Amino acid sequence: MSLAPDLTESIARARGDLRMGVPVVLCDARGGAALVLAAETLDAQRLADVQALGGTPVLAITARRAATLKARAYDGDLARVRLPAEARLPWVLAVADPADDLRVPMKGPLLSERGGDAGLHRLALQLVKSARLLPAAVLLDLGDGAGFAARHGLTLLAAHAAAPHLAEASPLHPVVSARLPLTVSEAGRLHVFRPEDGGEEHYAVEIGQPDRAAPVLARLHSACFTGDLLGSLKCDCGPQLRGALAQMGAEGAGVLLYLNQEGRGIGLANKMRAYSLQDQGFDTVEANHRLGFEDDERDFRIGADILRRMGFGAVRLLTNNPAKIAMMAQNGIDVVERVPLRLGENPHNHAYLATKAAKSGHLL
Repeated sequence: MSLAPDLTESIARARGDLRMGVPVVLCDARGGAALVLAAETLDAQRLADVQALGGTPVLAITARRAATLKARAYDGDLARVRLPAEARLPWVLAVADPADDLRVPMKGPLLSERGGDAGLHRLALQLVKSARLLPAAVLLDLGDGAGFAARHGLTLLAAHAAAPHLAEASPLHPVVSARLPLTVSEAGRLHVFRPEDGGEEHYAVEIGQPDRAAPVLARLHSACFTGDLLGSLKCDCGPQLRGALAQMGAEGAGVLLYLNQEGRGIGLANKMRAYSLQDQGFDTVEANHRLGFEDDERDFRIGADILRRMGFGAVRLLTNNPAKIAMMAQNGIDVVERVPLRLGENPHNHAYLATKAAKSGHLL
């Protein structure tokens, strides 16, 4: 018997540590190891402590962020930028966070490592992304990762086990469902699903009693605090949410999946960072890239998993996004019809919608 955390629990612990500013240790199968700290939650004292350990710390950033900074991404998808000996916390944050890029455009010269294995750096970026932090991490090579982690009480992850685990969609389990009368239909029911990895729960709003043997009218809706709850005019999310539910209510049956993937999967804080960059003149995609993210970081496999668990194999999908249709097909859900959902355009989001059409392929 062992009460120690398993791999899933250790990864969840590592995410929590990084969000709190606590380092974690990654090790690979060849005996290499690295101390990892999330740049966003790093403080001056911990940075000084890391530098006092000796060696040459590097700041791992994604290729998207490296392109903005004109740093060499020798590893393809990321760059390992050496920390100058005199680097202090403001330097690290300026490289990691694009908030002041226009005011202080020159960050360099930035010297990138080339040669050697970047596997631990890649895993570190996956971890900080999954923790909804800025995709930037300070790493320092360690001689004895397991010993260092034990001496300092730090979470230790083996890369060969953690990397494929992070690439998989965490299994979802139903928690509870209950009747929920709604304005659009008194025959509403809310289902709550919880992932094994300790991440955010996801919800399914079932309208009526949809026939599991027939295609169901369905909507994959990503959470949008600003649009769904506050009525933001910067996006069309709120009108789409209410419009989809209204159409399901009118037809008497449907399933709306409410997936907690705020800001196309980057989290609310990073979404607000992207909004701030948009105020500087960048469009949605450009803002995401400057932050170090891809255009869309959502995992639509979650939606397919929930539909299968609810007994549905075919849908009439309420969407303007072809990527959702492709994802459904790849994950065993047959999309027999795309049902357009064009709602909510206004003077504040006209450019946003134009970018979705031009750069993300939305059918608007």
